[in-house]
Amino acid sequence: MTAPRRRLVRPTASRPEPDLQRQRQLQRLRARLERERAALARWQQRLRRAFNTVEKLHRSLASLERRIARIRE
Repeated sequence: MTAPRRRLVRPTASRPEPDLQRQRQLQRLRARLERERAALARWQQRLRRAFNTVEKLHRSLASLERRIARIRE
């Protein structure tokens, strides 16, 4: 009985595949992050323009209301 009774069957060390998969996933996530940041920047510009317009209209309305109040007195 020179042969061992049983052999341990271990999977081969295939580490590069999960590492490549992780790298691809990171690359996809970074690309998506960049797209989302660009979209947010575009929306913030629109929001800023809209906010400035609303402020301008508020000032105009206040001015008109003051003028009307002055004329009524």
